[in-house]
Amino acid sequence: MASVMEDPTLERHFRGHKDAVTCADFSPNRKQLASGSADKSLMIWNMAPKARAFRFVGHQDVITGVHFSPSGNLVASSSKDRTVRLWTPSMKGESTVFKAHTAAVRSVAFSHDGQRLVTASDDKSVKVWSVHRRCFIYCLNQHTNWVRCARFSPDGRLIASCGDDHCVRLWDTSTKHCINCFSDCKGSPTFVDFNASGTCMASSGADSTLKIWDLRTNKLIQHYQVHSAGINSFSFHPSNNYVISGSSDSTIKILDLLEGRLIYTLHGHKGAVITVAFSRAGDLFASGGADGQVLMWRTNFDTKSYKDVLRQHSQRSTPDPSPHLSDIHPRGRHLHHPQPTAIQINPTVADTQSTDPRVIELGQAVHSTMFLNRRTHLTPTQAAANSHRHVSSSSMEEWTGDEIAGGAGSTAESQTGADRVGRGREEDEDEDEEEERGQTHPLEVLSGHPSSLDSILRHVVQQLDILTQTVSVLEERLTLTEDKLKECLFHQTHVLKEVQASAQRAESEETDGSPVHSPYLTNTDHHGGLSQESMG
Repeated sequence: MASVMEDPTLERHFRGHKDAVTCADFSPNRKQLASGSADKSLMIWNMAPKARAFRFVGHQDVITGVHFSPSGNLVASSSKDRTVRLWTPSMKGESTVFKAHTAAVRSVAFSHDGQRLVTASDDKSVKVWSVHRRCFIYCLNQHTNWVRCARFSPDGRLIASCGDDHCVRLWDTSTKHCINCFSDCKGSPTFVDFNASGTCMASSGADSTLKIWDLRTNKLIQHYQVHSAGINSFSFHPSNNYVISGSSDSTIKILDLLEGRLIYTLHGHKGAVITVAFSRAGDLFASGGADGQVLMWRTNFDTKSYKDVLRQHSQRSTPDPSPHLSDIHPRGRHLHHPQPTAIQINPTVADTQSTDPRVIELGQAVHSTMFLNRRTHLTPTQAAANSHRHVSSSSMEEWTGDEIAGGAGSTAESQTGADRVGRGREEDEDEDEEEERGQTHPLEVLSGHPSSLDSILRHVVQQLDILTQTVSVLEERLTLTEDKLKECLFHQTHVLKEVQASAQRAESEETDGSPVHSPYLTNTDHHGGLSQESMG
């Protein structure tokens, strides 16, 4: 018996990260998918078949958050290196750096008008930034422990944040005050977000629960505990009818909010699922996990209107248990037949049977390279060494615990897929010969784009600008001090001259025998002097 709704299906997979995928987001036009990783790189995947992917290198530590601007012309990323970067998701690979916080930055998000950024950090603060002016605006300080996530409401009037102080706070962006604090969280909430209409807010955390509050009444209206481990991320469907969640129990759950129940459990990742995200239209969603993979799924379950779904539910009569509560895999011969343990990719889907996309590295060079035929390539030995060096389980334990550490080194197949990413065929006269020998070139680095030297020079120029501004401020202060000193010296000189002139007049009058008329002598002195002369 088939499900009333169409089952979600796996559309594509992307392999390119050398460590766990920690965050993902779709571009507004659905032509690109951005993902950040513990390997310190940001990947921009192009949806077109056989299109190249871009790897942006610049962060010095784990990337914790990524978000496309509403216009799609910028991508913001946050990192444990205490910075936030604004990238241009194109071949230029340009970025602007915000020295954002004094500790690791855990999340970054644009406002819905694209004018502001909100960041959350381990320094216990939430900060708001101007995108256009590239500057800090204000800070929200009431959390008493690390802040894990912060998001703008759709109308930009509210900010929701959550942290390790077991609190979810709601802030008014006009007054900068905390207007509500939801503190009934048993575990530390790690993720928070608003629904598309802005009427509800949800949070999830280490206690494996997902809670939804109605902001109009400030009451908890739904509480789900469908995972067997902590929930690392969730995403509202644009229709507000569904929520997807990713957990350290290696599953993705799909919840029906109108009926208030679990409808699908998806298996695909080997290890913890760290991030999930719907596309802006809701027809696709992406997931990333400790296995270093990014999976893109087609929703399908929202193809029918909810009235039709309810009508079919009312006509449905069967003694079998509801299939919605079972673990749903890509469609097989029959829902209740034994299902294979691995994901079966639909062979009709374009580009899922081809090799992984070629990856172009942009930004700072992180590998030693050599020049070959006017192109820059890694040697196979260097690529293998770098791949081995980048795969680390220690960074994963900071995310979701020991389960991710086990998932990071999952299987030889995923390791081989990660090593194979970005290796494309050489597009020249020797292509056929290369294919016959089975040789492929490793990750390609464009030599005509910003190198490490360029990045260092830009950094030096920025520091010089800061020093120049500091010197100018000091010069202004020194000038003011000099003016005050000159004024004081002038006043003292004037007074001294008057005293000397008075003294000279007094001496001359004593010599002539005439009375002394000094401005510094009192009337009593004048009268006293006259009486003495008359007495003499």
